[in-house]
Order: sequence, then structure tokens, then C-alpha cells
Amino acid sequence: MTMHTALPTVPLGTTGMDVTRVGFGAWAIGGGDWAFAWGAQDDDASIAAILHAVERGVNWIDTASVYGLGHSEEVVGRALAALPADERPYVFTKGGMQFDLADRRRRAQRVGAPAAIKRHAEESLARLGVERIDLFQMHWPADDGTPIEEYWNAFVELRDEGKVRAIGLSNHSVAQIDSAEAVGHVDTLQPPFSAIAPATADELLPWCIAHDTGVIVYSPMGSGLLTGAFDAERVASLPEDDWRRSAPAFTTDLEQNLRIADALARVAERHGVPQPAAAAAWTLGFDGVTAAIVGARSEAQIEGWLPASSLVLTDEDYAEVAAASA
Repeated sequence: MTMHTALPTVPLGTTGMDVTRVGFGAWAIGGGDWAFAWGAQDDDASIAAILHAVERGVNWIDTASVYGLGHSEEVVGRALAALPADERPYVFTKGGMQFDLADRRRRAQRVGAPAAIKRHAEESLARLGVERIDLFQMHWPADDGTPIEEYWNAFVELRDEGKVRAIGLSNHSVAQIDSAEAVGHVDTLQPPFSAIAPATADELLPWCIAHDTGVIVYSPMGSGLLTGAFDAERVASLPEDDWRRSAPAFTTDLEQNLRIADALARVAERHGVPQPAAAAAWTLGFDGVTAAIVGARSEAQIEGWLPASSLVLTDEDYAEVAAASA
């Protein structure tokens, strides 16, 4: 019998789910050859990484239908199938992105039509091989003209029907989540948040505290920039199909972001942890943040961020990071 590590858990808003403070992010395991790929990825390595995370105590995975154009969900589904039912982690996914398998490099369209949302939920259920999605999130605000009240109502109906346990919004503003809350409770919010993208702390976190909305932040390691693994040379050598090659954080803002990464390296050294753990722990110290989504493509990467699950940074640590970003 496999011995599982116990990690501390916290309630995810009012969902009834208690989650570990770090969760497995499945964006990169979608593989290559699509608009926001991280380059090629071996599926067996992805499954091994997921199983390793679960064995080490991580109890939730965050994916999305658009990651690898369905492929990430399929890989997560294969990993779930390899686990006994009582050892499976919670599975969170996202819909509202309409992609075209015949034109893989074309950006997915952000749709909110209720029929599309319902269809995306069914497709995700099939790819994941589960009877119910633990958390179903709207990936981005719709740009097909569907009002938020209309697409959020489709999410509420999915929750009422039992197809999904909880519902959330990703990449939405305070005004948007306010409009959704009037239709039905927003169980969770998923915003970007890191030492190089700290704006979420200004308005979103206070709103979520006031409304008992759980918050799972993404890109706490700045999509790799804050892990200590990057310099200008490494960025230049990224694969052609890696979306980061042209992202402002990796181009125009690179110099300042690397200074912040250096500050986190010093923080990590003080605490005797790998740098990725310090970067993720930085986000977890903010009131309102329930947990952080941390990506991994290998078992080794998981060991780099796992200590964040119980690491508490000091005022001195936060001051050092703030000084580097001034």
C-alpha cells in the first residue's frame, strides 16, 4: 500500500471541500502545437508527475478544456483512472473557450452562450472520465456578446443539476463577479497572482473575503520566471511554440522580474527551501488567498514547490521582495 503524505488543508470558500494550499496545475501538460503551449511534453511523464503529487499529499488538480485543446483533460483522466476512487484528488477545470482542432494554432474564442457552456461541461466530463466536476470555472469573460448574468446562470444550473459540485470565475474583474454574485454565489475566483503580478491583492481579494469566495491563484511562480531557472539566455532559447517567448513578462519586463526573482532566491535561502516554494508561499501569505495553482511537468518540479504548503514568510521577506520591485 502506498503511504501518502499528509499536507495541511483549508476550506475552499463555502464549497465544503478542504484543499491543500498548493494544487497541481495542468496547463503545460496539454503539450505542444496550440496557441498557448509550453512546448512538447511526454504524457507518461505528466501522469507520473500527477501521481507523484497525489502521493505527496496534493489533493487537487486544476486544468481547462483549452489546455492542449482537450489533451490536458485527457491526460488528467488517465491519471485519475490509475488511482483507487478513494485516493483521487479533486478535479477543477474551466470552460467557455471554443477551439478548432482543424486549426490548432488559432486562438480559441471566448464564448458564453449557455448552450456552449453546457456542452463544454459535458465534453470535460467525458475527457476526464468523471461523473461530476468538483469545480467548473468560466475561463475568461465572454467576448461573443453574452452578458455575464446569462453565462453565469448556465453555471448555476449545472451546479443545481449536480453535474458540477462548485462553480467559479477565472480572470474576471470585481464588477463582473459582482454581477455574477447577484445571479448565484460565486464559489471561487481564479486570478493571476505573484510577486511580479501583485494587482489581485488590491480589490479582488477584499471582495472575496467579504463574500466567502474561495481564491485559487494561478502563475504564483510567474510562469517559471520566479523559480530561479531563468535568465535572458534561457528565455531566448525557449521553443518556438512556447507562448512565453513573446509575453511582456519575459521580454520588456524581464530585467525587473529577474531582480524580483533574485530577491526570492535570498528569501528561499533564509528558509532553507527551493526558490519555487518561496515564490508560491509569497502568494499564500495574503489574506483571502485559499491556495495556489503550481504547474509541473515532472516529479522533480513538484519537490521544488511542495514546501510552500506549510511555509510562512516573514515581514522581512515581503519587504525584501517589495524593495526589488520598486
